[in-house]
Amino acid sequence: MSIKEGIRQTEKGYELLQEANKTMTDAMYHAYLFTWQWWLGIALFVTPWIFWFFFRKKESTGRLLMGAFATIILSLLTDLIATSYGWWSYPIKFSPISPELFLPYHLSLVPIAVMVVLQIKPRANPFLKGAIFAAVGAFGGMKVFEALRYYDPKGTPMIYVFFIFLVIYLISYVFYNMNNFQKVTSRSEPLHEK
Repeated sequence: MSIKEGIRQTEKGYELLQEANKTMTDAMYHAYLFTWQWWLGIALFVTPWIFWFFFRKKESTGRLLMGAFATIILSLLTDLIATSYGWWSYPIKFSPISPELFLPYHLSLVPIAVMVVLQIKPRANPFLKGAIFAAVGAFGGMKVFEALRYYDPKGTPMIYVFFIFLVIYLISYVFYNMNNFQKVTSRSEPLHEK
């Protein structure tokens, strides 16, 4: 196949993706919008952040957010790969933006859950905490989402999801524990210390 043929095939793929997104957006507007499942999804998006705002360790806010941003990036990347290969899907849509993803999960539930676990017993073994987090997330949370029809595993073994949650937690733990930040005090200071 030549590059021109590859470009034509890629453009055809993009057209198919656009058509699929239109179909999913249509389902969101005509089947899911304002249903109890949609409202629950909105609550799952907003409520965890409100909870976190009031119950976070305020002196650790920056560190917690570093862990949360790592979690968001990793969960989005994981699900973009998994959904594009058909390993699992999120059948009920909440937004016409990125209709293949479950945004309350990616942008609220998982990062807040990681931040809560990070601040509980911060000196405990991170592998043990990560394993508990992964077990609860994979064998508890994802099973609830499956029952609510927010998540369709399409035959993917939950043990895979367990290890994905474990890796996400451990990487977020590393970001949470970074100590190489220098306080910015003035704009006129050089970028690097001598």
